[in-house]
Amino acid sequence: MAKRLSENFSIRVKVGEYEVEVKGSRSEVLETIKELPSLVPSFSKAFESLKTKGAEAAVKAPVPAAARAESPLERYPKISKVESCSEALLRVLESDWGKWRPRTVTELKEALAANDMHFPGRTLAGDLLALVRKGVVRCWKTDKGYVYILAEKEVLAQQGE
Repeated sequence: MAKRLSENFSIRVKVGEYEVEVKGSRSEVLETIKELPSLVPSFSKAFESLKTKGAEAAVKAPVPAAARAESPLERYPKISKVESCSEALLRVLESDWGKWRPRTVTELKEALAANDMHFPGRTLAGDLLALVRKGVVRCWKTDKGYVYILAEKEVLAQQGE
């Protein structure tokens, strides 16, 4: 089992608002990184089509200024009451809002507050760290600080073997 886990390796590269993750064995990922300069133009082309689609959508359906000012309840997921901070964090991260992109501690705290769940910052940080150590949540450092997202199910299944 230890060998199988050590063979799983991934790296994420973020360019602007787009992110690409490369997974495989350590040697496969490192070999792909060497080829990255020749792969980047392909990624750029793929992302250009996404940018164009987004621009077309923005032109076809402009959002009125009044609609853009959303209340905290509309901006964050609605979750049911829970017994613990860890449960609340998992519910928020399991929501579409939490799955959409990795979230900072501040965003998570705001989402919980929007659901009338107020936890001290130390409790929130401690519970997030515990979830990361269990492998339920993934964490990494960005320009905004540390971000958190649910671990992928296949990673969790392999850890359970």
